Amino acid sequence: MLLKDFIPAPEVQDVVQLYRIVHLQFPKGQTAPAKAYPPRPEQCLAFYPYDTETVVYQNSGKKVEHLPVVLYGQFTEVTNRIIGNNFLVFQIIFHPGALYRLTGIPSTELTNQYMDAGLIFSSQLKLVNEQLAAANDYKEMVQVADVFVQQLIKQQRKQRMHIDDACLLLLNSEGKFSLDKLSKTAFLSSKQLERKFKERTGVNPKLFERIIRFDKVFRYKNSNPQFDWLRIAVACDYHDYQHLAKEYKDFTGFTPVAFHEIENKAPERAFGLAEGYYK
Repeated sequence: MLLKDFIPAPEVQDVVQLYRIVHLQFPKGQTAPAKAYPPRPEQCLAFYPYDTETVVYQNSGKKVEHLPVVLYGQFTEVTNRIIGNNFLVFQIIFHPGALYRLTGIPSTELTNQYMDAGLIFSSQLKLVNEQLAAANDYKEMVQVADVFVQQLIKQQRKQRMHIDDACLLLLNSEGKFSLDKLSKTAFLSSKQLERKFKERTGVNPKLFERIIRFDKVFRYKNSNPQFDWLRIAVACDYHDYQHLAKEYKDFTGFTPVAFHEIENKAPERAFGLAEGYYK
């Protein structure tokens, strides 16, 4: 069983942050537990070469299922994901702004959307999914993805601009980059920065920064379950535990303790895996 991040080929690293493979197999007749999938700073193209998953939005109850290839934008809410017995997802996680450059579609149209990727990309997706299913190992899957992304880059709709550098700076600095510095990096006024930033990420810079920090604390806790919450809060740049607890309530509807009780029942936990840091 596997939950691991893979580094893409140098030729595609301008648009792809990482590949993530999650491969879990449960015995026939055994129902896999649901996964509460919290907001994280990512836009993703996900292939399901074996069993697909059912996604239920926590806030609205909306359900999406039976999609072999999915495109999803920036999420700001929890989705509950129910997997099959033979589950493998190959995720292509793009750099902020890269999906906009590849498709020309404003990312605000993809925010909180879990949709059929065939509506955006070509019928080639089916072939790629078949190649992933036929691959001999995970390394071969990564090679399939590299070739596919190189083809996407050749058809790129928009050129890279300074605003893309600003989006990436905010992500790589884990949110520790002031809006003034972002504006200077992007050569834009504050208002222009916010508009262009939302066009490329789906959310404004402040919300993106909050999601980055929330994702950091979520993974940090998973990697260090023995640490108490105050230590986690300070390590992840929250003012105190109450500040952290408010973010958990805003993004998940739960306290940190309650949400991680749910997280501890996620499918990967049955195999001793957890969503920490895998790069």
